[in-house]
Amino acid sequence: MRLRAYLVDDEPLAIARLTRLLDETGRVEVIGSATDPEEAVEALTVSPPDVCFLDIHMPRLNGFEVLARLPSQPIVVFTTAHDQYALEAFAVNSVDYLLKPVDPSHLDRALGRVERLRSRVELSTPDLQGLLASLADSLRNSRPEYPERIASRLGDRLWFIDLAQVTHFFAQDKLTYAVEAGKSYCVDYTIVQLENMLNPKRFLRIHRSTIVNTSWIKEVTTLPGGSLNVRLKDAARTDLTVSRDRARAFKARLLVR
Repeated sequence: MRLRAYLVDDEPLAIARLTRLLDETGRVEVIGSATDPEEAVEALTVSPPDVCFLDIHMPRLNGFEVLARLPSQPIVVFTTAHDQYALEAFAVNSVDYLLKPVDPSHLDRALGRVERLRSRVELSTPDLQGLLASLADSLRNSRPEYPERIASRLGDRLWFIDLAQVTHFFAQDKLTYAVEAGKSYCVDYTIVQLENMLNPKRFLRIHRSTIVNTSWIKEVTTLPGGSLNVRLKDAARTDLTVSRDRARAFKARLLVR
């Protein structure tokens, strides 16, 4: 009998990739997914799965807070881009954690553990609720060190750019660029890597290929179909598009504050 799985990640592309990987195993039925953690809480409460693949870093609610709101705890496999959360993941009802991008062999290992533990009795909730609350507070109160400069390679030289002056990053033709004063500088990071290493209070991913420095945003306009247009306050008055699937999170993170 296949495992019934529910996927929670604020990144639609991550859900799509994990769904594909799980389908290819033939061992899992994905019964649902959510990019909104509050929607996930409701779905997991109404119909608990055999296993929940749960992102840790999400807007509004992190992964530990999602679990803290559930009346009963499913078996959890955490998905994260930050391996420092491995110990916290194993401190709760988690059998494994997967670093993004998910490796198929690591996914196979995690599914094996889930299948072996499937018949185990769930952890009692009183002590677990306190632990989850503590982990959620720790995650929210942690102050990771974020870089203030980024390097661009120009021939045999490295050119260092002040991140405060970078208006946005974009990916094109398998390369990633930082834009400063209207000039584009190639950097040795993918958009996903930049999203994970930059200060999320300053830099926000608005498209699969674009990250914007929120301090450079001048105005936001709603576009037909649910996407948004962001106009920057640089000399070129650059326009960037917030994709429809990221518009809700964009508003929650930026406009509602």
